[in-house]
Amino acid sequence: MDPYELLGVDKDADDATIKKAYRKLARQYHPDVNPDAESQERFKEISHAYEVLSDPQKRAAFDRGGDPFAGGFGAQGAGFSFTDIMDAFFGGAGAGGAGAGRGPRPRVRRGQDALIRLDIDLAEAAFGVTRDLKVDTAVVCDACGGEGAAEGSHPVPCETCHGQGEVAVVQRSFLGEIRTLRPCSACNGFGTVIPDPCRDCSGEGRVRSHRTLTVKIPPGVDDGTRVQLAEQGEVGPGGGPAGDLYVEIHVAKHATFTRRGNDLHCTAKVPMTAAALGTTLNLPTLEADLVGEVADQMDPDDVSIQIDLKPGTQSGTDHVLRGRGVPGLRGGRGDLIVTVNVETPTKLDLEQEALLRQLAEMRGEESVQGQLKASHKGGVFSWFKDTLNGH
Repeated sequence: MDPYELLGVDKDADDATIKKAYRKLARQYHPDVNPDAESQERFKEISHAYEVLSDPQKRAAFDRGGDPFAGGFGAQGAGFSFTDIMDAFFGGAGAGGAGAGRGPRPRVRRGQDALIRLDIDLAEAAFGVTRDLKVDTAVVCDACGGEGAAEGSHPVPCETCHGQGEVAVVQRSFLGEIRTLRPCSACNGFGTVIPDPCRDCSGEGRVRSHRTLTVKIPPGVDDGTRVQLAEQGEVGPGGGPAGDLYVEIHVAKHATFTRRGNDLHCTAKVPMTAAALGTTLNLPTLEADLVGEVADQMDPDDVSIQIDLKPGTQSGTDHVLRGRGVPGLRGGRGDLIVTVNVETPTKLDLEQEALLRQLAEMRGEESVQGQLKASHKGGVFSWFKDTLNGH
């Protein structure tokens, strides 16, 4: 059969036109798309036609009236490349085409990222801290400089794949011979072998080592924040570039302050009499937890605050101190919210009890009738409505 007619192209068609026509027909008649016997036969014919027209010598032989195949146009005489089938479906070079392989795998590769946990307290998270970390990671082997070969030797090309890192595997099918490339098992796809591996790293080009890193934690980090240290992770195989080291921050709970975003919350307990008469509270700030050089440079006014409680302060009253919370990672600073908790005495001696009874008598509070709020008999929706209306 005429390969030009099979592909539907003119005899003066260029290579790009022929290839485009073949791709279109290959998609249409490929056995995976049309498994019937007629389509399979048609697919073999257009594949054979493309093999003739894509090969300058075979095309010239056909144009002169000769037979480009010694064994005819049948499958036994065909030796078309699997590349063209891959081209038809993926638009690129297949596994069996010239130059289509991936080539040898590099021995030098980037190392993996590493993760380490760092426990700090709330003040360190808020104001920043510098810590020395001891890590166990892979470093470049000093004995071989990362090459993996013993002193005086070097990697040599693999005799099996001749440095290509891949070997050709030919399989026969109804399509003819299909040629694919697979990683060379003799060199594991590297293209080279190390006849005399380094004794220290066993050919890896890296060894495990303990080292100390200094990490600076910026002010404002929160629990779970990860600080990235570029190229401080694992050195890669073959002495390749190191990955990154991530320091995951874990902030311990504070005995006084609770962090919510960049705001700090705490509770100040005051006696009933102090709340009734009014008083001034002296409270330590989070800065009071700082130690070392940072604490020495701290203004004494920053480590404590004063809160003036008005007479008659009720339990649950909040006092907001602007800008005394946690610094933000992008600037600014949160607030410190102090909630007053008025404590009622539970144990009174006789004199104290007498004084309170006298006070109650003076205020007409010997017998107090509790004030009840309206119940919400209308259910949850009525309660929600009253809440919105301020009842």
